[in-house]
Amino acid sequence: PPPERQINLSNIRTGALARRAPQSQPDQKDTPDEPYAFQAREFLRKMLIGKEVCFTVEVKTVLGREYGMVYLGRDTTGENIAESLVKEGLANVRREGIRGNNPDQVRLCDLEDQAKASKKGMWAEGGATNTVRDLKYSIDNPRNFVDSLHQKPVNAVIEHVRDGSMVRALLLPDCYLVTVMLSGIKCPTFKREMDGTETPEPFAAEAKFFTESRLLQRDVQIILESCPNQVILGTILHPNGNITELLLKEGFARCVDWSMAVYTQGAEKLRAAEKSAKERKVRIWKDYVAPTANLDQKDRQFVAKVMQVVNADAIVVKLNSGEYKTIHLSSIRPPRIEGEEKNKDKDKRFRPLYDIPYMFEAREFMRKKLIGKKVNVTVDYIRAATTASETSSVPAFAERTCATVSIGGINIAEALVSKGLATVIRYRQDDDQRSSHYDELLAAEARAIKNGKGLHSKKEVPIHRVADISGETQKAKQFLPFLQRAGRSEAVVEYVFSGSRLKLYMPKETCLITFLLAGIECPRGSRNIPGNTQVAEPFSDEAMAFTKELVLQREVEVEVESMDKAGNFIGWLHIEGVNLSVALVENALSKVHFTAERSSYYKTLASGEEAARLRKEKIWANYEEKPVEEVVHVSEEKERTANYRAVYVTEITDAMHFYTQDVETGTQLENLMETMRSEIASQPPVEGSYAARRGDYCIAKFADGEWYRARVEKVESPAKVHVFYIDYGNREVVPSTRLAVIPPAFSTRTLAAQATEYAFAYIQVPQDEDVRAEVVDNLVRDIQNTQCLLNVEYSGASCPHVTLQFADSKDDVGLNLVKEGMVMVEVRKEKHLQKMVTEYLNGQDSAKSARLNIWRYGDFRDDDADEFGYKLKK
Repeated sequence: PPPERQINLSNIRTGALARRAPQSQPDQKDTPDEPYAFQAREFLRKMLIGKEVCFTVEVKTVLGREYGMVYLGRDTTGENIAESLVKEGLANVRREGIRGNNPDQVRLCDLEDQAKASKKGMWAEGGATNTVRDLKYSIDNPRNFVDSLHQKPVNAVIEHVRDGSMVRALLLPDCYLVTVMLSGIKCPTFKREMDGTETPEPFAAEAKFFTESRLLQRDVQIILESCPNQVILGTILHPNGNITELLLKEGFARCVDWSMAVYTQGAEKLRAAEKSAKERKVRIWKDYVAPTANLDQKDRQFVAKVMQVVNADAIVVKLNSGEYKTIHLSSIRPPRIEGEEKNKDKDKRFRPLYDIPYMFEAREFMRKKLIGKKVNVTVDYIRAATTASETSSVPAFAERTCATVSIGGINIAEALVSKGLATVIRYRQDDDQRSSHYDELLAAEARAIKNGKGLHSKKEVPIHRVADISGETQKAKQFLPFLQRAGRSEAVVEYVFSGSRLKLYMPKETCLITFLLAGIECPRGSRNIPGNTQVAEPFSDEAMAFTKELVLQREVEVEVESMDKAGNFIGWLHIEGVNLSVALVENALSKVHFTAERSSYYKTLASGEEAARLRKEKIWANYEEKPVEEVVHVSEEKERTANYRAVYVTEITDAMHFYTQDVETGTQLENLMETMRSEIASQPPVEGSYAARRGDYCIAKFADGEWYRARVEKVESPAKVHVFYIDYGNREVVPSTRLAVIPPAFSTRTLAAQATEYAFAYIQVPQDEDVRAEVVDNLVRDIQNTQCLLNVEYSGASCPHVTLQFADSKDDVGLNLVKEGMVMVEVRKEKHLQKMVTEYLNGQDSAKSARLNIWRYGDFRDDDADEFGYKLKK
């Protein structure tokens, strides 16, 4: 800071300002203002503060005090300050030392005589007592005083600057003299030593000068925000800006969590100002190293797919590279239970997910919100690995990547905290390893506490009595008939032991079961057996990874058929229309077991296995067919059969599947619908009388006001029922008031469901949502609600794969997409399909040469197919 100099005005005297008695001498009394002393000070303050002045020194005493003249401006031609005071009657002239030959002193006497004559200031008759302030040095109840102001700005003058973030202010008009600490920040201070001297911390003097030069003796407004422990916190508002933000931005202060909570001008502004100073490494941050300084930009911020919710504060994500990574949510702590509670019932096995209050609710919130979705991950810090010490009970932790995870603009950690399903971790003030949205987390926690949400609720904690009947043969036997009668039951996959062995949570039955996939023989993983370790079969890890990615922590439907000796249930598992057993077989990760022959899924399983065997992939890589079978096979599949039939395309899904009606049976459907609607018109159903159940056939009123045949797929609530229109292939969520019982004469026994699902043959469905959406838009424009010609080429996991031709031009719809560079070709290995595959590949080559659409940047397939929305077949 620049040097300071005190100049006393020569030849004049003003009243002395009030002085508080020393606290160490209780016998002494406070000295009040002398008349017009404060008015004289205010006159000078308003005239001079922040202005440039010129001064001359006339006398310097032995003690070093300097007396002289001060002029407004850069030279002595400016306004003489002493003369102005005398002229206004705010000072009197020291006549005892006046010399007649000094024109300046003579002028002062003349001005004083004029002021007396005009009765200005102190020369006015009476009223001098009105110029003495009633100063209040202390407040009996500072908290009530602050609350009474309701955070409204108060006019004030800054009388003293203690350090960069603490000032003494005179509140007007009531003349309270209060010490105010700036909310949300702390500057370096001056430490008082034992001998009474003060030692400044680094940048303390600079911070003090920064505040002094902008606020000392300035007119300001102060918002008094809080008063914890008799310390008044506030924000000082000046026409030129907010000193709190300026101190942070210039690196003179750091954010303080405990007082930031009361800051009324937006805590995010303070964090942003501090972040700016850190990035520029100014002043107190000159040696600052960011928690993520060692990370590349791509590792600091990325988009990933959530594969698993490990705990209420951790998730496993899949990166674009295919690598899996565990991410912990920054600065939050999941629900936990104290040691005594944990050991209360020693006979019972402790299960954190169900036994810790609100842990299940927290996990379910994250599971429903995140599983299978793409999220934005911003790494905040890396928590170093810790080792468990022998004396401490704290366990060892591996290195943890802590990040802010958001989806659709929602910060998941903040959402958890606001629902009372997690708490915010408190840090030391100098600990920078925290969430980049820490203030929002604290605010969310405050709201949750105020509203009594979740962990902060005074109500009884929710109890989850979940029966684990895995391996409990007797309980499983009792439960088996119930599950068999139930048909398809809802479940959540809690754990994947191997490709075909899973642990399921049954929400309706509130129990855990071990479930084995029926109809397949999946490679076994390594197992410990007495005295030895059983080596894993080839592709067991791949099968397990495939199952995990497809179903782990997802909502699925299961059909239980039987159980084994160990009490494990055997059956079929479906996820979003995909049979997991069939999917494993089609991806060459399982073989069909002979027990599948009596199942309704056998045909699909057998054709899937045949296709996988022909491709010689994975478990079929070394398969050699018997010569006799090969001859028969070649003769059967010598030629591709082209048997095109006329269909009407009614619906195209986001996954590039489509539904069609056979043109031949179109008249039957029209007649049935006409008859059904006339019957409904004559005997309309009672609104709200129908109770929807999953799997039921019913009739639903579509947006056009007409009734159509439908099947209930899911019931969220009476107001949200998911239905599938069986004759058209579209889906809708409707209230149960728009549903009714299907008249028996119009059931699927009279006329089967007319909408049949197909997928395009020979083309790959883009994985990227944007690329796929563009293709779907093209298809909707070209073929939806039009008549086409369809030929089945080969079977698929959930539906047949077909080629589709325009009815008029006979052009192949899928081939056109390939030629336009919209999709890539899926190469089939079957011999009888090679002619078609070659035609499609030629179309792809021409699109590539012309650099159309996905090929506009050349052939991307070698290294970055993922970026363009494709997964290359190895």
